[in-house]
Amino acid sequence: MASLYIVTAILIWSSLGLMVRLAEVDVHILIFYSTVFSLPLQGLMFTMRRFRRAVPPLRKMPFILLLSLFILLNVFTFLFAYSKTTIANAVMTHYIAPVVVAFLAVLFLGERITRRLVLSILVASVGLWTMLGGATILECFRSVFTRGVKPGPDLVGIVSGLLSGIAYAVVVILIRVFSRRFNPYVLVFFQNLFMTVMLLPFVRTFPAEKIWFFLLMGALHSTAAPFLYYRGLSYVQASRAAVLGYLEPVGAIILSVIFLGERPLLNTYIGGGLIILSGYLTIKEE
Repeated sequence: MASLYIVTAILIWSSLGLMVRLAEVDVHILIFYSTVFSLPLQGLMFTMRRFRRAVPPLRKMPFILLLSLFILLNVFTFLFAYSKTTIANAVMTHYIAPVVVAFLAVLFLGERITRRLVLSILVASVGLWTMLGGATILECFRSVFTRGVKPGPDLVGIVSGLLSGIAYAVVVILIRVFSRRFNPYVLVFFQNLFMTVMLLPFVRTFPAEKIWFFLLMGALHSTAAPFLYYRGLSYVQASRAAVLGYLEPVGAIILSVIFLGERPLLNTYIGGGLIILSGYLTIKEE
C-alpha cells in the first residue's frame, strides 16, 4: 500500500531528534551537510536516460524553489518554537497541520473529508495531548485575553509552532501537487540542491569528525525518506498523509527509549496507542 511508503518515511524522520542530540552540531549545519552529501548519491540516477529526460524545464524550477523555501520555513520555525517554549507546546501547535491540510486539500485539491478522516484526526489529537501530558497553551491564551498581548517566550514559541504547522501543511499540499507533475526522485534532487544553496551563506565550518552523521543523514533523511514520502503522496490523499504524520513523535519516543535509555510515563504509552490507532484507521480507509 502507498500509505506504507509514507509511514516508513515518517519513521525515518522521527530519528531526526536523536541525530541532533548525538551529532551535537547546530541544526543548520546538520541540514546543510546532509543535503550536500545526498546530492552525489541522488545524482547517480541521472546516468539513466529516463531520469535525464524527467528534468523539469527552467520555467518550472521556481515551483520547486517555492517548495524548498516552505520546507526550510517549516524546519526553522519548529526548532525555534523548541527554543522558546516547552516541547509539549511546540509539538501540539505544530500538529495543527493535519487540520490545515484537510481544509487546504478541499480548496485546492478537491479532496473529500470523510467521517473516518475526522475521527482519525480527533483520535490522533487526543493521543498527542495525552502523550505529552497536556500543555500550557490554554493558559497562555487565557493570559492573552485577560492581560493583553505580552510577547513572552511561551507566546513567541506557540506562534512559531503554529507557523511551522501551517508551513508543514503547505509543504504537504505542494508535494501532493508536484509529485504527480514531476518525477518524485528528480523533484527531491532539485529540492535538496536549492536548500543547499539557500543555507550556504550561513555555513562557515565543516566539522570533519561528524562526517559519518552527515553521510548517514544524507542517505536516510535526505534521500530515502523523501523518495518514499513523495512516492506515497503521488497516490495517497494529502489529508491522510498529514494524519499519518502524527506517528513521528511516537517513533521519536521509541528511539529515545532504545538509544538514550529514556523511560516514558504511562500517559505516553496511552497517547502513543491512540495515535497508532488513528494511523490504522487512516490506512484501513485507503
